[in-house]
Amino acid sequence: MHLLKRLIGAIIPMGLATTVLLAQGQSQRPVFTARTDFISTHVRVTNNNGTFVPGLTREDFEVYEDGVVQKIVNFQPIVGGRALPGFISAAPPKFEGITLPQHAASTDLLGRIFIVFIDDMHLQPGDTPRVKETLRQIRDEVLQENDLIGIVSTGFSSIAQNLVYDPDHKRFNEAIDKVMGGAETPREIIDLPLTTGGVQKLRYNAHVAFKTAYDILSAAARRTDRRKAFIYVSNGYSFNPLRDSRFAKAKEALGIQTPQSGSGNPALDNRLPGENPFDRPGSEFAEMDLIMELAYLTDEARRANVVFYTVDPRGLLAGPNIGDGLTHDEWREYTTTQVSSLHILADNTGGFCICEKNDLRPWLRKMNNEMSDYYIVGYNTNNPDPTKLLRRIEIRVNRKDVTLDYRTEYTLPKTQRSSKTGK
Repeated sequence: MHLLKRLIGAIIPMGLATTVLLAQGQSQRPVFTARTDFISTHVRVTNNNGTFVPGLTREDFEVYEDGVVQKIVNFQPIVGGRALPGFISAAPPKFEGITLPQHAASTDLLGRIFIVFIDDMHLQPGDTPRVKETLRQIRDEVLQENDLIGIVSTGFSSIAQNLVYDPDHKRFNEAIDKVMGGAETPREIIDLPLTTGGVQKLRYNAHVAFKTAYDILSAAARRTDRRKAFIYVSNGYSFNPLRDSRFAKAKEALGIQTPQSGSGNPALDNRLPGENPFDRPGSEFAEMDLIMELAYLTDEARRANVVFYTVDPRGLLAGPNIGDGLTHDEWREYTTTQVSSLHILADNTGGFCICEKNDLRPWLRKMNNEMSDYYIVGYNTNNPDPTKLLRRIEIRVNRKDVTLDYRTEYTLPKTQRSSKTGK
């Protein structure tokens, strides 16, 4: 099994993710306030086949906070994106200081929030038409008129659209038109400068993508009234790509025939026969560095109750381009590392990776179903201790052979900590 798959279990604690949402002001930066006496979470109940279990009632659920049973005061089944009538037992709390876009759609739809994250710094320029087609399929198979849609790119496409209702897909279509892949091709990676700054550029680009996503997740943690997903469109990441070909390129550029040729460069002349300098300290830990950055991102996603669905537009990956001069094994190692990074983001936040698949539509429909069928469960916490900052949530149902995905914890906001503790 690939190193990413072997190590991730030891680095990233497993958790279940569900819901929360960004709120976007109209003309100024919104002021967020929150009530921690009322806690709401979205619970998805599935059977052994992964199919949603409908028909449950409030009496089928039990909620515990830090092991203490809580009284459910708000219960609402959502099926097909619609709130079933006659189930709302208490009005959800109002959040002061938050302004949502004007809503003109029918009121029997609660809607969802989708952040479409286009990591164009890690999408090949030659795949731009395929990326645009992927986005069109996401538009047609997933997005609905009552959803709040936010679109962000990481590079040259320069897309930054705040959360809006987009029933006619006008804004989304404008974003599709702007998309342009900007990732280095394998040939360009091999030809990077023979210094640590060469590959460091690739790591910096990945860091920019992770930081951008992290900032969005931090904002998302402030809202819990809508179900939210992060659709992450990227080819994935590798912190030490194509090292054998880069080594061969370095020897060719320096005119080195053997490791003992006397190049005048001690770092090269002191190598053991056949030693690859890109496997030396500083490079051999690159994969661990990638895992750690992914761990930070997935941990923040779980804290914010956000589900990642990663999408690789390349589809099934064939062999390398003959002009790049790569062996099949080296190409496979490179692409496996990329795809594994996308699996990590999705698998550890409650979603799934749509990777190495030519037909994306069945998986996009599955995504839509997962985001449309769930139960809203709310309670007023009976924990009066303001020093208990992290509160654990456990939800049970009186059904056998089912799996529950839900918000498993929440943290007392800093503003409320200060007001209750005097700090």
